[in-house]
Amino acid sequence: MTQQPPIAYVIAGSEATGGAGIQADLKTFQQLGAYGVGTLTCIVSFDPKNDWGHRFVPVEPQVIADQFEAAVATHAPSVVKVGMLGTPATIDVVAASLASRPWDHVVVDPVLICKGQEPGAALDTDTALREKVLPLATVVTPNLFETRTLAGVDSIETVDELVDAARRIRDLGPRYVVAKGGVELPGPDAVDVLVDGDEVLVLTRPKVGQERVSGAGCTFAAAITAELARGADVRSAVEVAKEVVTQGIAARVPAATPFDTVWQGAYSS
Repeated sequence: MTQQPPIAYVIAGSEATGGAGIQADLKTFQQLGAYGVGTLTCIVSFDPKNDWGHRFVPVEPQVIADQFEAAVATHAPSVVKVGMLGTPATIDVVAASLASRPWDHVVVDPVLICKGQEPGAALDTDTALREKVLPLATVVTPNLFETRTLAGVDSIETVDELVDAARRIRDLGPRYVVAKGGVELPGPDAVDVLVDGDEVLVLTRPKVGQERVSGAGCTFAAAITAELARGADVRSAVEVAKEVVTQGIAARVPAATPFDTVWQGAYSS
């Protein structure tokens, strides 16, 4: 009998161009040898007639609950990634669903805004995310804006400040925090830090260009999820995720949008 692949489950939004969201998550799972299972929370589509702004449609909470019920009854996943939620009602149903059963790992990519939106567009979800989802997380993977917001700091300009902010987020409940400096942290390198109590792992790669690439955050958290599903520890999973994203950004897919997208298929170990 053929050995069954590890199951990686994601609860996230759809991004129709394939560059981010659940499309990027499932591609990442496949690239890393995990069988992807997904529940949609919302549908995001760019508007090419309106400067590529975001059109956001939430999925009804009962439909999210139904998808969750079907997914866990079919595959009994032990590792889940949580991506874009978008509304307090969505956060409520996802948090309740997650809390209804045990998990080995919950990976949270705390998406507060879509790329291109004004920073205030989704901050009404901030309190609900902090109170109901972050305490359930094994690993949380905020980008620089999300790190500042969740840590309650105005600016992060150095690696030490990034570590301090990650520790503040860890106080909200998650066991591990991966705060991502990316291209926005000053300096020649893309620096991410993994904080577990007093332990700090600094991951550094030379920046590939100076612009953010769509799907990098989704891919990073999805790679951690897939590696955890395959039995890796958190540190090893984060190290693989850093390499997956670095290679995917270097092989980025050009698009008519104002930003390119990560190519998950570029990764090789």
